[in-house]
Amino acid sequence: MSNLKTAPGQPKYRRIVLKLSGEALREPGSHEAISPAIVSDIARQIQEVRDLGVEVAVVIGGGNIWRGLAASHRGMDRTTADYMGMLATVINGMALQSALEQLGVVTRLQTAIEMANVAEPFILRRAIRHLELGRVVIFGAGTGNPFFSTDTTAALRASEIRAEVILKATKVDGIYDSDPKLNPNAQRYEWVTYSEALTKRLKVMDSTAFSLCMDNRVPIVVFDMAVPHNIRRVVCGEKVGTLVTSSE
Repeated sequence: MSNLKTAPGQPKYRRIVLKLSGEALREPGSHEAISPAIVSDIARQIQEVRDLGVEVAVVIGGGNIWRGLAASHRGMDRTTADYMGMLATVINGMALQSALEQLGVVTRLQTAIEMANVAEPFILRRAIRHLELGRVVIFGAGTGNPFFSTDTTAALRASEIRAEVILKATKVDGIYDSDPKLNPNAQRYEWVTYSEALTKRLKVMDSTAFSLCMDNRVPIVVFDMAVPHNIRRVVCGEKVGTLVTSSE
């Protein structure tokens, strides 16, 4: 994590990975998988951060279209189901790329599975160069391997590009000791260690993702995506959501 003293409104982080769920693109209660209005709003929030000079990479899930694990529980071959989920993340990535480019934000979609007609293959040095040039980079198709979640993808890509933080966008305002929707007395953590998150099985990211972040010292901020300007507030160092980091 950066230790820079920043003035109000100035970014605390130089390079971030924003982790979005596929469900974040869906209008609540709608049968449509992708809401153009919501995607445009997310794009504007990303643009706001990019305009501060922050290098932004995005990892997006595909759960609004297809959930590989859920399909495997219904009898489908897990590997096949997971590859279908990877393709769903590319669809979402294309939607976000289109919304960003309509705002004039130069964007590159890179995929872990080659599909030359719609995206670049993931090449680490090329991704870093895009970021250095101020382009937003969207990582699609997960890690390219079955049995790994897009949370793990975010942890892996953040480690590879040496991002200073992962911003995990959710529908709640941080990490709780129990489900706040089911327990009105649930307590929210302002700060928690990787070890505590693993030991207490705080189900915000899977254990593989937490372990990768712990091993590579990548902090995670879990925050509510629905609050306007929250991405900018986190990037500028405001105490938003829950910070997951080492005990140091």
